[in-house]
Amino acid sequence: MKATGIVRRIDDLGRVVIPKEIRRTMRIREGDPLEIYTDNDGEVIFKKYSPIGELGSFAAQYAEVLQRASGHAVVVCDRDHVIAVAGLPKKELLERRVSPSLEELMETRHPYALTDGENSRLQPVEGVDRYASVAAPIVAAGDVCGSIMFLSGENDGAVGEAEVKLIAVAAGFLGKQMEE
Repeated sequence: MKATGIVRRIDDLGRVVIPKEIRRTMRIREGDPLEIYTDNDGEVIFKKYSPIGELGSFAAQYAEVLQRASGHAVVVCDRDHVIAVAGLPKKELLERRVSPSLEELMETRHPYALTDGENSRLQPVEGVDRYASVAAPIVAAGDVCGSIMFLSGENDGAVGEAEVKLIAVAAGFLGKQMEE
């Protein structure tokens, strides 16, 4: 754990303000759920709660099946990090932060599909030179909680309607699993 040197007082309603600098670096937005942990030393720890992270092993199995059926590498993310990978070395992507462009795509709730001659390709993970060919946000109970995508290979061009529909179905299915 890293000390920040910032001290805040609890108000009369039991609230404490998380400083803007910490919210920005940790990508905590208004309305984001935080999980609260305590330990025997009296520490209170706030951790961003990822509802799709609860489905981590299920998402990994689903990604494996989807990868085998489609032949494309599959990546499942929550709003901040990669939580499941299939068809690529897991060390390369697992637990890495999603890119600002993928965050924006999730916020707008629009799917993405690579088209021929497209200049701006979607790089979904920060610091990794791989690009999405199809991506869709995962929506559960009206809230965006992540995304699922196919990554494009070296010689992949525009994607077909089948890939777009597969990812849309996968996003819908994972969203429904989160609601249960």
